[in-house]
Amino acid sequence: MSDTVLITGANQGIGLEFARQYAARGWTVIATHRRASTPDSLAQLAEDHSQVRVERLDVSNADAIDDLGARLKGMPIDILLNNAGMVRTDPLDEPDGNSNQLFGSLDYKLLDDFIHTNVAGPLKLSETLVDNVRASRQKKIVAISSAAAAITVPPFMPNGSPVPDHYWYRISKTALNSAMRLLSAQLKDDGVTVVMFHPGGVRVESFGDLDVPGLESPEEAIGKMVRTIDGLTLADSGRFLENDGRDHPW
Repeated sequence: MSDTVLITGANQGIGLEFARQYAARGWTVIATHRRASTPDSLAQLAEDHSQVRVERLDVSNADAIDDLGARLKGMPIDILLNNAGMVRTDPLDEPDGNSNQLFGSLDYKLLDDFIHTNVAGPLKLSETLVDNVRASRQKKIVAISSAAAAITVPPFMPNGSPVPDHYWYRISKTALNSAMRLLSAQLKDDGVTVVMFHPGGVRVESFGDLDVPGLESPEEAIGKMVRTIDGLTLADSGRFLENDGRDHPW
């Protein structure tokens, strides 16, 4: 029997590359998305790999998470990969597209969306599927976080200029790390390993044609994370990791 991974937000970007790489390994892949119909990317992946199962899931909807839990009852899940998340509401290349996350023009109602998606969603999904993880061979819960979660490292650009931007994203990712640290302590006696990743700069679709130096391809960055996840043990639980397994400052 193959190992099983459940990946949220699997229809694009980092999540899609995780789904592709695990499917290529012959794993059972439960790939979730929140679109009204199955995205072409996942339909193609399921056509290419019979062990890919596509499920609709909005991680900000607690009832939807409960429904998925009922559909997956009794299925061991070796890796629960909490990838789905919000970064901003407008395209990266839209001028002033992030003003609702800048001090002086913060949209406080928007904070609820970030917390429900980036914090409550991964925690609720972990709570709902914890028995599936406990029943598996590998027993791993992984959360895709961000360097933006760090509170010991000031938000500076490489040139040293301060960038106190993305307030809601940064705050929610810090809260996600805190939630996963709590979960690592909660589940240690069950033999469940819980870690967070800063995936690094990955050239995903949301960057469009923007020329951002230093980005890794999805194949390279996710390949590193997959290999790091392979080697995780219970001794790693609670760590905040770079994609290559080094500790990231937090």
